[in-house]
Amino acid sequence: MIIQKFGGVAVKDQAMRLNCINHIKNGLKEFGDVVVVVSAIGRYGDPYSTDSLLQLTDAFSSSTAASDLAASCGELIAAAVLSAELERAGIVNTVLHGAQAGIMTAGDFGDGTITRIDTSSIIKSLERTHCVIIPGFQGVAENGQVMTLGRGGSDLSAIALAGALHASHAEFFKDVPGVMTHDPREVENPRKHDVLKLKEFIPLLDCDRPIIQKRAALHALKTATPLYIRGIAGTETGTWVTP
Repeated sequence: MIIQKFGGVAVKDQAMRLNCINHIKNGLKEFGDVVVVVSAIGRYGDPYSTDSLLQLTDAFSSSTAASDLAASCGELIAAAVLSAELERAGIVNTVLHGAQAGIMTAGDFGDGTITRIDTSSIIKSLERTHCVIIPGFQGVAENGQVMTLGRGGSDLSAIALAGALHASHAEFFKDVPGVMTHDPREVENPRKHDVLKLKEFIPLLDCDRPIIQKRAALHALKTATPLYIRGIAGTETGTWVTP
């Protein structure tokens, strides 16, 4: 199987989600089973983005159980919307939220860590539908409370699931064609890396807007999980990041 992770830009509207559906179709055709991890729809200012949900009340100014519960809703909405559109496209699928997917967490609200993943529900669902959608960025503490995984936490969800499920690799779909030599907003015509080692890739994440969460990349190094970072809108090759 493979893990496919779609970020907020990739699922922000119906036209972009059509790209997601096409990539999922191709993943199913090539690998048989696909676990899809989604971020919340859009970015700050869009009504269902994580930051927008946390702006609903001043009471969410600190990391609490209530703020994590609200923050987790963006990914739930994205998963439900993508699931419905996949069904309409003829792709039967199952949605499992963090607790149903067996993602157990510990630590602080707003910045939890994944302690273990019980994959039994995911595997049973894949036997039925071959496509399982999991909202990223969240899991459940031992006491049953929803806990989120910090900014960019959906990346950690995807890589942790790839390791737990022994997936071929984790694919990340971005608004750039891969890992670039420079930020396209700052340097004209940057070059795309075809292949990077994880130890070369991780230092590139020490910036204001890393292409994936650094903690997720460190987890990939720990579990020897290959990553494939590619553009959402096309089919051209991306960047392989290898253990």
